[in-house]
Amino acid sequence: MARIYPDVAQLAPEDMKLLCDTFRRNNEIDVETSERLGVKRGLRNPDGTGVLAGLTNICDVIGYEKAEDGTIIPIDGKLVYRGIDLQKIVEEAITKDRFLFEEVCWLLLFGDLPNRNDLRRFVEIIEAHRELPEGFAEKMIMDAPSPNIMNKIARSVLAMYSYDENAEDTSLENIIRQSVNLVAEMPTMMIYAYATKLHAYDRRSLFFHYPVKGLSTAEHILSIYRPDQTFTHEEAKLLDLCMVVHADHGGGNCSTFTDRVLSSSGTDTYSAIAAAVSCLKGPKHGGANLQVMNQLDFLLDNIYDPDDTDAVLALLEKILRKEAFDKSGLIYGIGHAVYTISDPRAQILKKNSYELARKKGFEREWKMLVNVENLAPKAFENVKGVTKKVCANMDLYSGLIYRMLGIARDLYTPLFAIARCPGWCAHRMEEMEFANRLIRPAYKYVGSSQEYVSLEDRI
Repeated sequence: MARIYPDVAQLAPEDMKLLCDTFRRNNEIDVETSERLGVKRGLRNPDGTGVLAGLTNICDVIGYEKAEDGTIIPIDGKLVYRGIDLQKIVEEAITKDRFLFEEVCWLLLFGDLPNRNDLRRFVEIIEAHRELPEGFAEKMIMDAPSPNIMNKIARSVLAMYSYDENAEDTSLENIIRQSVNLVAEMPTMMIYAYATKLHAYDRRSLFFHYPVKGLSTAEHILSIYRPDQTFTHEEAKLLDLCMVVHADHGGGNCSTFTDRVLSSSGTDTYSAIAAAVSCLKGPKHGGANLQVMNQLDFLLDNIYDPDDTDAVLALLEKILRKEAFDKSGLIYGIGHAVYTISDPRAQILKKNSYELARKKGFEREWKMLVNVENLAPKAFENVKGVTKKVCANMDLYSGLIYRMLGIARDLYTPLFAIARCPGWCAHRMEEMEFANRLIRPAYKYVGSSQEYVSLEDRI
């Protein structure tokens, strides 16, 4: 049942039409003008690469090399956390059967791998700060439920300002304190916000589980999410793996750059991280795995056998021609701004999700995603004549993993935010300590000149 807020202002249709028509009449900017003036829309160079806006020690995203003449040479994708290939981190998690998210948090925040004692103490600190401040859940979450969990997480992060006596302190010591607290608290915020949403909008019973001692972050999420608090080791390990590959993706991705822009102004940690959460909420950035799952359901509804490659290719071509699915002309989960031949995160999730898919009866779904990955480049070539390399991105497989774990769609993008929090905090620390300059790009005015006309003389 939808909640109704009568105090939210509504406009009559005729008033709305007047306002929209007036705006459109006076504000058009065409793509051709942008290109003629050399505007790098989306902060992208003409070859699609990102404009160099800063330097970082935190993360490197590698998808191509550049020849001396500037030609882009596609290569297998690599994601590097603090100089360490993500693949090596994943190998450690799998071969040693370890939960690695907390170790990755330390690595991103501080720059090196923790020794055994440092890691033990860091895990204890995170564990000790998972419970929200007294009264926070009732006042900040339950009193104002939201149908969108990302919106509630952003508001909850902002609300932490009111519970922090040193909220405005931008010293490194204080930012580290705030960052560690947010890494610990945001998973609890997420699950409590979801439980409140179910109660307020879906008329479901409301329950909050308290954090249990001795759990990793992935285990903690499953423990407070599931009514009976039970989960398998394999399930928690796969969620931990998802969080590891989501933890950072360089300083130029949309939400991290947002975080850095706000940090460059000298604002507080809660404002900067809440802005990053709000940015990630956008379907062009963090919400793509939801559309991947909607697309997957559409494909499975229309093609029984996922190994029928002719049928899959034909339907993908119809999607590209805007004749099927959501008529957007997009194949969700395919293509990336940096990666060309492969997205290492997608390959990690693909490889490590099959066994759970087989055990839980999701083999048909998994095979369909693999065939989307394999056939999409051919569909692009057939429909658009595009022969440049396009690959599966992380979103192609992450949504299916969450579905196999029994996690509601409402939490797909919020889980991304929880995992990305240590990366955001690391980039904020770097921006505040070393960049030390307000980010202020230029916009060229292209509007017309007009004279001020007195009100009585206006038509």
